[in-house]
Amino acid sequence: MLHSKTRWNVRQSDEASVEELINGLNISSALATLLVNRGFNTVESARYFLFDEKKEFHDPFLLKDMDLAVSRIQRAIKNNESIMIFGDYDADGVTSTTVMMRTLTSLGADVQFYIPNRFTEGYGPNVPAFQYANDIGVSLIITVDTGIAAIEPAQAAKEMGIDLIITDHHEPGPILPECLAIIHPKLPDSRYPFKELAGVGVAFKLAHALLGNVPNDLLEFVAIGTVADLVSLTDENRLIVKKGLKKLQSTQNLGIRSLISLANVKLAEMTEETIGFTIAPRLNAVGRLDSADPAVELLLTEDALEAEALAEEIDQMNKERQSIVHTMAEEAIQQVEAEYPIEDNPVIVVGKEGWNPGVVGIVASRLVEKYYRPVICLSFDSQQGIAKGSARSITGFDLFHNLSQSRDILPHFGGHPMAAGMTLKLDDVDILRQRLIQLAKEQLNEDDFIPITDLDAELRVADVNLEMIAEIQQLAPFGIDNPKPKVMLKEANVSLLKRIGTNKTHLKITLEDNDVTLDGIGFGFGEYAEQISMDASLAIVGELSINEWNNIKKPQVFIQDIRIQEWQLFDIRGAKRLDTIVTHVHHETSEWIVFNKENYDKFLPYNPNVSLILSDEEAENIILDGKHVVFCDLPPQKERIEAILRGKSPERIYCHFYQTNDIFSMATPNRDHFKWYYALIAKRGPFNLEERKAEVAKFKGWQVSYIDFMTEVFFELEFVKIDNGMISLSDAKQKRDLSESQAFCIKQQQVKLENELLYSKAGQLKDWFDGLLQNAYVN
Repeated sequence: MLHSKTRWNVRQSDEASVEELINGLNISSALATLLVNRGFNTVESARYFLFDEKKEFHDPFLLKDMDLAVSRIQRAIKNNESIMIFGDYDADGVTSTTVMMRTLTSLGADVQFYIPNRFTEGYGPNVPAFQYANDIGVSLIITVDTGIAAIEPAQAAKEMGIDLIITDHHEPGPILPECLAIIHPKLPDSRYPFKELAGVGVAFKLAHALLGNVPNDLLEFVAIGTVADLVSLTDENRLIVKKGLKKLQSTQNLGIRSLISLANVKLAEMTEETIGFTIAPRLNAVGRLDSADPAVELLLTEDALEAEALAEEIDQMNKERQSIVHTMAEEAIQQVEAEYPIEDNPVIVVGKEGWNPGVVGIVASRLVEKYYRPVICLSFDSQQGIAKGSARSITGFDLFHNLSQSRDILPHFGGHPMAAGMTLKLDDVDILRQRLIQLAKEQLNEDDFIPITDLDAELRVADVNLEMIAEIQQLAPFGIDNPKPKVMLKEANVSLLKRIGTNKTHLKITLEDNDVTLDGIGFGFGEYAEQISMDASLAIVGELSINEWNNIKKPQVFIQDIRIQEWQLFDIRGAKRLDTIVTHVHHETSEWIVFNKENYDKFLPYNPNVSLILSDEEAENIILDGKHVVFCDLPPQKERIEAILRGKSPERIYCHFYQTNDIFSMATPNRDHFKWYYALIAKRGPFNLEERKAEVAKFKGWQVSYIDFMTEVFFELEFVKIDNGMISLSDAKQKRDLSESQAFCIKQQQVKLENELLYSKAGQLKDWFDGLLQNAYVN
């Protein structure tokens, strides 16, 4: 067996809706199923989702206060007033700032941008920043991707005589800032048809309204911010990203070109994953470590040398960010293992002096991935006596709701069910930890700590082909509310299995089903090469893709989880080094079995769980359910193994069957051999056995052990006598069959046992064990 890392949930689609899409759109069953699983269960909605190339963007003036904002900005431009764009320090904020700066600059505005420093100012508009704007003569501030909660700064701006336009997409509270205009798709009285725009999407709508037409040249920035902010990739966001990706694939923006060049990405191959894993982390890194200004400057510059210098600076900061995250994550893991073991901590709360508050959210996410527990990661500041941090949760534990019950010790916190940020006193950290642990014990059960993987389809390897994968790609770009399809490939056989990569940490596997093969890659799955038997039937969860090499296209699957529901046989007979067995079998789940006393000490140094089984009673009483069983040596008879396994359900069986040459390796002499040896004794006897047996064995081409064995059988049957080392025929003349000799029968059994267990083919051995275990498993 091989247990999956997560619980697999295959979505059940409404068959009638699937059939309707197949007939109405002339698409495959696989694509129709994926569409229905995403909520597009009518021909009209599915067509709108799939074939949106000619769709138009929504009218920006459907957003409340858009007319007021446009009028005021136009007047500011006309009067040459000083305008400030107030942004945020993440990728959404950086691209939002870029969009507004490029738009207003193109209209001839006197405009500058301001992004608060995460470490000295915190999040969002603040009074000192607005005071600075006033001091330098700014008369109009436009926020992007922030401001909906800026009640006090808005009042300060009003008192200073600065007009304030807020553009934002975060959840509006019950009280809104008092300002000239608020452009926000989620306002209670908003008529805008799509509520899930990113901050850069809202800025894009304002740019559209100001310019009087869709600013297609800005779509590449809007796509970056939209993907980076993890908003719903449906409706208008989907249109933004699809069109923006086309722009990015031929972008002339010097900053983007320099950045992706350093990341070794080809322009023409850019996808939403390039944004999510290459561009966005680099833009985010700047604001996590210092001022986010260089990220905006990178996207605005028209100077190639400056673009290269800024890109190198940002790339270096991202590497520094990665290093900081790695170090903090390692320290956090050590803290969990030493102080807060997951057995006693259904919620993990860790913190340390000096941890960078800009990356605690990333570290929290890493811990959730490792332990699948709600996690709060805090940066301690002993001088101020506070802890500042971020939280990430798991399905079933509403962070915002549960943290709300500790408002008395959380003067500053906010978020939603799966993520939150907070500040609290250092003295209150332990109190918060104990409260959350108690709440988790009341709300979560054991199954809740096993992550769930939702799957779009259950397929066989033979179902997968290039046409199907290409059709599935019509769903792209993938993201929130339109995830990249995950499928389960069931009942797959293995024809190739090996570790790959510089450190052999990855897995390459070839799956086979009815003569159809499919290559799979599992990044970080290298250790599974020793966990999968070549005759096992696998189920694999992964994402299908097309691999192109030397102009040859082949389907492939990127593996995310593996499961084997049947017991597995690992044939390690003949392994010369015992340490090769140790690498296959873990101490805590294994039971090593030795049948012969003389072999016990040989295996004990390699595993503390070696059991010496010398009787059927001991064999019957050993507990093997769920274990990895290693048969270290050969039993005296096959029935001993049968007694061990009868009615039990081990997950794996490793057959080593070590044996020494002087015990089992000799084949049984046949009856002709016995006849010849008997005739020799009758003709030449008596003779000195010890002196002559080597000569006799050499003459016949036998091993000396042949002579010893036949002598033992003859002596046991009273065919011969030995006096002072001289062998001769016995005086008693009687007919007896060789089978009447106990030594002969034991040897026959041993040879038969060797043939069945030691020299049989792996398939034959598997069939034999299957016969013993067939009642123990339900596949």
